[in-house]
Amino acid sequence: MENKIREISDCGSKIKRELSKIITGQEETVGNILVSLFSRGHVLIVGVPGLAKTLLVSSLSRILDLKFSRIQFTPDLMPSDITGYEILVRKEREEKAFEFFRGPVFANLVLADEINRAPSKTQSALLEAMQELSVTVAGESYPLPSPFMVFATQNPIEQEGTYNLPEAQLDRFFMQLNISYPKIEEEKKIAGEIPSLETAGLEKAAGAGEISRMQKTVASLPAADSVVDFAVRLAAETRPACSSSEKIKKYVLWGAGPRGSQYLVLAARARAALQGRCAPSAEDVKAVAGPALRHRIILNFQAKSDSVSADDIIKDIISR
Repeated sequence: MENKIREISDCGSKIKRELSKIITGQEETVGNILVSLFSRGHVLIVGVPGLAKTLLVSSLSRILDLKFSRIQFTPDLMPSDITGYEILVRKEREEKAFEFFRGPVFANLVLADEINRAPSKTQSALLEAMQELSVTVAGESYPLPSPFMVFATQNPIEQEGTYNLPEAQLDRFFMQLNISYPKIEEEKKIAGEIPSLETAGLEKAAGAGEISRMQKTVASLPAADSVVDFAVRLAAETRPACSSSEKIKKYVLWGAGPRGSQYLVLAARARAALQGRCAPSAEDVKAVAGPALRHRIILNFQAKSDSVSADDIIKDIISR
């Protein structure tokens, strides 16, 4: 097991090193993306334009030598534009038959760019793919390649022409990563660099088979009962009916479900493995609590008027 953990840790370090050639700063974001990668989890990235969200995902696919596809979500995008569609084609002897043409979702890393610009009908095309890792068209299911991850981006300042993501879809994202502006020193470095679209200098860190194997290793890591108990109590504390906190009861409509506590433990396993440890601790759970739970906490109007965020709620729970 130690050799497998060392392989994950070394692979994570190499990915970070290669990404640093393209991405300046964003160490916390890159770290959480690696946690999601080795946990086989989907990621929702929230940030204003120009913060290299698309570049980060496309560079990751090059480093891992994985098939990458980008879907630009727009109000007129149809579900079949994502999953694929059947077309009546002429076969031999003038026979006709329906043939399925695969959509862009059939890739290892799928970037759903500005996902909130498409209506719920189109957004729901990803639900089955994200959970069952398959696509059903005309009553027939087609498996997706392995590994499979969805990276969705969302612009927090756009309000016109956008649609809120359904809670069921939000819950399928392993993490929500909020990207902020770079620090002044980092921005100076970015501004001084010569813009280039070339990423040929990136070296391969692992392949699809190796990533799938390491994901299985992470999922099989043992977690102490105390760590699991801590993750479950932390997730349960976000629910007004289960919490003893007046702040939770005042500001929260709905808290994280069982998937939240499950993902807390899995993310803690991945974080421990990336740091070369064979078992997660409560500190690992605390470190991943924000990204893993913030999109699973539904706040009421009172919270918005008092400028209380989901991160404030999570910090309050951990402090107690």
